[in-house]
Amino acid sequence: MGNLEEGLRWLDQAEADIKTARDCLKDGNFYASAFFSQQAAEKALKGFLYAQGYRALITHSVVELLEESAKFDEGFQGLLDYGKELDRHYIGSRYPNFYPSGAPYKFYTQEVAERCLSYAESILGKVKKFLKK
Repeated sequence: MGNLEEGLRWLDQAEADIKTARDCLKDGNFYASAFFSQQAAEKALKGFLYAQGYRALITHSVVELLEESAKFDEGFQGLLDYGKELDRHYIGSRYPNFYPSGAPYKFYTQEVAERCLSYAESILGKVKKFLKK
């Protein structure tokens, strides 16, 4: 038996993270927008899985969470490429030692941030169809 209340709690935070991603994009903080987009997708998917009855999810991989979610609805399988892109920004957007030189924010562009935001919004939209009926 699932825990819809817990799932909605995670979805609520995912929606706050997607707002932060939008705000960062608008302000030109592209690295932060990419990171918060990844966070929004991760938390939305965790919310979906908690609502399905999962009790502990320790991964931060959007791809892994999409694969688990696809066990309940095959439509999540079609979002795997989005997950692959978003997973690249979980660490790379924050840690200087991810790059040979320079700070992470210097490697992020508006195009990258917009793509991440779009992908995260697609994942949130899919999750909302299940949790907000």
